[in-house]
This record gives sequence, C-alpha cells and structure tokens, in this order.
Amino acid sequence: MTSGSTTPGLFDPITLRSLTVPHRGWVAAMCQYSCDPVAAPGVPTDWHLVHLGQFATGGAAMIITEAAAVSPEGRISPRDAGIYNAEQVAAWRRITDFIHTQGTPGTLTGIQLAHAGRKASTYWPFSKLHGSVPDAEGGWETLGPTDEAFDGYAAPRAMTEEDILAVIRDFGQGARRAVEAGFDTVEIHGAHGYLLHQFLTPLVNSRTDGWGGSEEARFRLTLEVIDEVRRNIPAEMPLLLRISASDWVEGGLDGAASARLAAKAAEHGVDFVDVSSGGAVAHARIPVGPGYQVEFAETVRAAGLPTGAVGLIDDPEQAEGIIREGKADVVLIARAALRDPHWWLRAAHVLKRELAPVPQYERAGSFGRTR
Repeated sequence: MTSGSTTPGLFDPITLRSLTVPHRGWVAAMCQYSCDPVAAPGVPTDWHLVHLGQFATGGAAMIITEAAAVSPEGRISPRDAGIYNAEQVAAWRRITDFIHTQGTPGTLTGIQLAHAGRKASTYWPFSKLHGSVPDAEGGWETLGPTDEAFDGYAAPRAMTEEDILAVIRDFGQGARRAVEAGFDTVEIHGAHGYLLHQFLTPLVNSRTDGWGGSEEARFRLTLEVIDEVRRNIPAEMPLLLRISASDWVEGGLDGAASARLAAKAAEHGVDFVDVSSGGAVAHARIPVGPGYQVEFAETVRAAGLPTGAVGLIDDPEQAEGIIREGKADVVLIARAALRDPHWWLRAAHVLKRELAPVPQYERAGSFGRTR
C-alpha cells in the first residue's frame, strides 16, 4: 500500500496494483456542466482541458475527472460529460495526453464512470447565471430501483431486469473506452444518490427481487458493475470506488454497512475506496464542517482497503495530519483546488517537502504563502 516502513505523509507515494502515484494529494471529481448539449453531447471541451490541466501544472498527483455518464440517459444534465462513444473518447484522450506530458512529473488521471439514475435529466445549474432558458430539449425518461422520485424531480421508471443488465454492460463498455482514452485508472461512482447508491441504500431501494430487500441484494448491482468493469480494464490497472458512507438518516447506510460493502468490493477487485457521504434523500441533515467525512474514511479503511478522505479539507497541515494519523491513505480536494489551482505546490512549501513546479513556473520561486 505504501513505500517504506515509516508512517507516510501527504507527499509520499502510494502504489495501487502496478500504478505508483507520486503523492497522496489528489483532485476530487467535480462536475462542470460544460458540454455542448446540441452540437456535441457529452463531449469534453476546451473548458475541460483548461480546468483539469491547471491542476496538472499545479502539482496534483492524481486528477479524477468529473462524472462521465456511461450512457446518454445516465447524464445528470444535457451538459454533462460522457464516455459512451468514440467522439468522447477522442476528446478525453486530448486531455489525458496533456496531463501526462505537460503536468508536473508523474501526474496521473482517472475517470469517474457514472449513471445518475433517478437524479438524471435535470437542468444545467448555470442557466440563470447566463441569462438563458434551461435546455428545454434535454428531458428524458429516467430510471431508478423503483418509480419513487427524488424530492422535486420527475418520477423515474422502475428498472426491469433487462434495464439492470444493460446498465452493467454500459459500465463495462465505459471502462473499455476509458482505457482507450488514456486514463491511468477508473473510478466507479457509487455515491451522492446516483444510480448505484440508489440500489445500495434501503432509503431508496425497496425492491423485493434479487436486486433489493436484503443487504446482499442491495449490494448486488454495485458488485456486478465492479466485476464488469474489472473485466474491461487491464489486470494491472487499479480500480477505485466512490461511496457515500453515510446517508445521514436513520435507517440508511452508515459506516458499518459501508465497511462491509468495501470488504465485498475488495473481493471483487476494487483497490481503493473514495469515501464521501449523503445525496440519497433530500431531507438529510449533514453536519458540514472541516473534515466532516474523515471519520467514515477511517471506518471504511479498517475493512482492509486504502481509502481517500474528502470534504472541506483545505489546509496542508490538516491534510498531512489525516495521512500521518492513519485516518486515510489519500486526501482529495475540490473547492480548495478551485480557489488555488497550485494548492499542492503551496502545500509542499508549507510542509517543507520537495515538489518541483513545471519548468515554465520555476522563475516564480517559492509557492509559499504570500507575505
């Protein structure tokens, strides 16, 4: 899991299967809602190249892209990215090539494979900011474990056995395309109330067939997706799984159930769990604060898999402490990276670790705090 016998820190490498990531400061997936819904649905644009590329030049070790839908109906909105056709593969390849050749030495990237389920077919969130009408042409029938709607959304169609098997195949084909697109790893999105999470949580999945009812049946879709993805990526490529470790509602998923899921996922070929929380239901009360999800990463880590902590981890000393104290193996940041795309270079300075900038930025000297 780690190199050397001493307790690792934020800027020590981590090895997953045959992939050694140069340090443990990663970029969390962040949806950008920036694809052209008419001319090129689901195809990453120059925006994605610049958005992700800035983190590569800023010192990030691993960049996880935004959720990329494995089918058109799996997109959150008409402007979401996809990984279900050749045009999307070519556009992603342009981005992975940039990250590999123009970022700091050793920068790697992974794609988040996703299906939004009953939370799909929404308006893009920036339409009012741009003074435009939402994408009226973007609506489509959504799918879910049952026909119960997420609060404020249109009701989905309850999935048939054929629908479920098709989704499993779509995840496998998305993984195959991700390899073609040059990604170093893939992450399966099983969090935030999207389709796999909808099947995992008893708050949403009230099916009584082989895909719901018992915990084993609720876990089944995620585990079969893992199997299908594993079959479509090289044996040496690590496989990541993002989960919502708590629904923050009584009767929903909690840390103990998520640890059991992680143990099962490891048996099916998952190498790392990216631990988030929430999203299944609209009425959850989440105590958001600095590092509020770290405890779940620690709980899931006890199941034997490396984990990533995410959620309001902004300060380099805070991130270093999480790793040093064995609460998680990786720290993923999002909002802090938007505020400072060179967060990792500054963090290395603060922690007195070596992290060289790209040659074009060497003349800037130290990336320490501005005096």
